[in-house]
Amino acid sequence: MTARHLSVSIAAGVAVAFGLASVVSGGRALFGGVDMGAVVPFVLWFNFVAGFAYLLAGIGLWLGTAWAPALSIAIAAATAVVFFFFLWHIWDGGAYESRTMAAMVLRLGIWVAISTVAVKIRWPR
Repeated sequence: MTARHLSVSIAAGVAVAFGLASVVSGGRALFGGVDMGAVVPFVLWFNFVAGFAYLLAGIGLWLGTAWAPALSIAIAAATAVVFFFFLWHIWDGGAYESRTMAAMVLRLGIWVAISTVAVKIRWPR
């Protein structure tokens, strides 16, 4: 077994932590009766479901699987597509919460960074 690169360990930890937070917060908003204000349903559902993919990608990165970089790229790409449609929703006059904008920028930035680390390290070696 080869030593895991520190940046991959950090990326994996961030992915898992972010995944747990997404599943818990999304689950509370969807199933817990928590009033989240002017949510955009497709963004909320995407973030909740994506949380499970975040967990899987984080575990894959930690274990050094061959598929983890591709999953990380797919998550970043899917997030970009959902962000585009969210921006379209806003442009079309749809209601939204400003925290959703901040969250989407954060999600996209994190997954672009994780994908970059995963590809540059080229797991597995």
